[in-house]
Amino acid sequence: MGNPGPGGYGVVLLYGGHRKELSAGFRETTNNRMEILAAIAGLAALKESCRVTLYSDSEYLVKAMENSWARKWRANGWRRGKRGTALNQDLWARLLDLCDYHKVEFKWVRGHAGNTENECCDQLALHTAQGTNLPVDEGYTPRPRR
Repeated sequence: MGNPGPGGYGVVLLYGGHRKELSAGFRETTNNRMEILAAIAGLAALKESCRVTLYSDSEYLVKAMENSWARKWRANGWRRGKRGTALNQDLWARLLDLCDYHKVEFKWVRGHAGNTENECCDQLALHTAQGTNLPVDEGYTPRPRR
């Protein structure tokens, strides 16, 4: 809700006949942080190393992982070449560690296009972002206004 502004993420875990939904909201954050945090929350909820297909409507997340951009940023001390420092280093580091533990395949799905589980994640995220007494996203640092 706004970017930056209050935000949330939603996760649906499916395995066999089992289903688990996860969500959380934060007082001020960005959409990109919530997309990465959703992937982290889903992978962190797994009790043992697994083969995972992770679906996201975030091209930022999927491309950064599938094209190894996040790994390159980490290897280069979180530098993005001439474009400066990579944002969300705290979350990328956590996600990369989880991807080293699990075998993860990232797949992009179009948002708001009728995908049942993606729509559920959006509703979970919206619901938690609208909550009261939301915690602080400790890793979020507001960018200076230009």
